[in-house]
Amino acid sequence: MKLNTQEQAMLDGDGQPGADARQKAMHLLLRYGEALGAERLVDTNNVAGTAGSSSTFIRDFYAKEGVATRDQLFSRFDLDSDDAVDEIQTARTFTCHLQTRIDPAHAEMMGVPGDVLDFHKESQGHSASLGVQLLNTCTPYANGNVQVKGEHCAWMESSAVVYCNSVLGARTNTEGRESTAAAMLTGKIPYWGFHLDENRLGQHQIDVEVEMDSVMDWGMLGYFTGDAVEEEIPVLTGIEGPASLIRHKHFGAAAASSGGVEMYHVVGATPEAGSIEQAFGTNRPVQILKYGAIERRRTYETINGNGHSTDVDYIMLGCPHYSIEQIWEASKLLDGKRVHENCALWIFTAAAVKDVADRNGYTKIIEDAGGVMMTDTCSAMSAALPRGTRVAATDSAKQTHYLPAITDVEAWFGSAADCVEAAITGKWKGEAP
Repeated sequence: MKLNTQEQAMLDGDGQPGADARQKAMHLLLRYGEALGAERLVDTNNVAGTAGSSSTFIRDFYAKEGVATRDQLFSRFDLDSDDAVDEIQTARTFTCHLQTRIDPAHAEMMGVPGDVLDFHKESQGHSASLGVQLLNTCTPYANGNVQVKGEHCAWMESSAVVYCNSVLGARTNTEGRESTAAAMLTGKIPYWGFHLDENRLGQHQIDVEVEMDSVMDWGMLGYFTGDAVEEEIPVLTGIEGPASLIRHKHFGAAAASSGGVEMYHVVGATPEAGSIEQAFGTNRPVQILKYGAIERRRTYETINGNGHSTDVDYIMLGCPHYSIEQIWEASKLLDGKRVHENCALWIFTAAAVKDVADRNGYTKIIEDAGGVMMTDTCSAMSAALPRGTRVAATDSAKQTHYLPAITDVEAWFGSAADCVEAAITGKWKGEAP
């Protein structure tokens, strides 16, 4: 890789406070970039990652090597360094924390031991001391971290990455814990993949022949798309009018789950697809698929293939994290109702959004109905369910895809209204479109 003067100085150790940590970070980025075939690094002003060293397992593992401080643990684990560094400098570029494994306000309900909660809180404090913004959400773009078209980012979280690339037109690959930690300290990331114009062009064409009237419709289309194109870039035609943040959020999350999609184009809607010619550029479609009523029905049945019993124990809303609009809609569906005695309803969102829900009275409506508003995590991330859960229901194709594998439960997929009805009645009555 070719390094500029500033990058070479960081690699050599520039003698400034935290130089050892920056040097370790540069060594990591150099190895990473060379493995990827990148020729150089690119500046990034926007990082979204997680502190993997917040785990008590990781703490105990490295304690055997004499790692005692937070900074040392960060250098060994998050920077993948062979040596423990005594001082980690504060973030050189804007960095936010993605979702965690614990909601501190509901740790006991999630089955989190007290010592684990204490270590989690200490870890959050350490991240904040490094200048990391504790958004603690899988939807940073909906909680104050909104990129602009063409901005180079270093993001983790599959559903956030696909939104970043596709809807905002910013540029990121799906990064990992180590590369985001290194980017935080250096403001650099390898210049490859979706940072390059030629790698952002469409590869598959999907002609949508049904109306896209709901969030559920977009989730199913996303699931179909990911399964069809795997990790490549789809170009969708036939969708009239712009879609909301919520619909794109559920589409991207589903496509990233069923196939690993990191970018897509919707002709006439997303920023790099003003026309089908712009979306494909010099590429020709590898295949042209249609998504009609038959494909939609089959997709619904595939997503719900794990559901058998209609006796529902657990309703989970908020994957990706619920927006204030979705919380408002859920509160209207629950107002004056009561969650069934054999059911639990957990709604996950970002802390900043919950604060608005608290002030608007939506949290009270939901909690008066017997629901619980949670922040910072979700059931897939935490692997936490209400005790005794056997059958779950959710309005997220992504969560329905992951929850059975992670927690060994049955899972149903439907609309938010379907899910709230199940929470109230204890029965799944969702129907295919």
